[in-house]
Amino acid sequence: MILVTGATGNIGSALLRELHECGAGPLRAFTRDAARAAFPEGVEAVEGDFAEPDSLKAALDGVRALFLVSRLGPDADILDAARLAGVEHVVLVSSITVRTHPHLGPAGENLTVERLLQGSGMAWTILRPTQFASNSQMWAASIRGGEAVRAAYADTGLPTIHPADIASVARVALTESGHRGRTYALTGPARVTARQQVEAIAEALGRDVPFMEISRQEAHAQMAAVFGDEAAEAVLDVTGGDVNDELLMVRDTVSRVTGSPARPFQQWAVENADVFR
Repeated sequence: MILVTGATGNIGSALLRELHECGAGPLRAFTRDAARAAFPEGVEAVEGDFAEPDSLKAALDGVRALFLVSRLGPDADILDAARLAGVEHVVLVSSITVRTHPHLGPAGENLTVERLLQGSGMAWTILRPTQFASNSQMWAASIRGGEAVRAAYADTGLPTIHPADIASVARVALTESGHRGRTYALTGPARVTARQQVEAIAEALGRDVPFMEISRQEAHAQMAAVFGDEAAEAVLDVTGGDVNDELLMVRDTVSRVTGSPARPFQQWAVENADVFR
């Protein structure tokens, strides 16, 4: 039995589809609202909350492999519950910032979870993706309203990754041998700037989308209202304010692990154009 947490998220939903298509059953999806979730036929939906030990215990019953996104719940408790339930292998989604920006608070939190997993006695595979293509959904309200997208560091390009590529690597790690005890840094196939992302979304929509570069201070004010001050500072550092060669590096990990090339941002924009309409 494979349990996918974050089952309705950008990675989890894609992972469930891939696991289902390759016949990697039985599959179980952990979600807070099973009635509203749409999963492939045959996937068992288990409703619960990470903060409720009883629901987590039920979800883990009979599970031998677990897909876990870091920092969605009390990770130490989740890993303890998985170990006690007899889970043999955990595929963890962490962040490339553990390697590129270890001094930042969120990166330190991810590193803590990685170390907890590595010391748990369970087999592990750690995925460290870079910026998600789906992060551009933060601009959706502005684009739908015909307003300009406002972003700092407009021309700093990061090797943004399609969440489905993270799912593809996770699927291989969960179903094929040779990936236990491995840590994979994951990127898209090319660097793409905020300006280029907006251009790709505009092309997918078939209309112009105005773009305006703003200062770090203006961007911080916008982000801090949503994410808090520390998280806003961290995001601005890794999207342009404090980049380094390690963060900017385009890696071929997705193609090496899955046998398929990483998906470009333009593909994500076409597939998700309705988000911006």
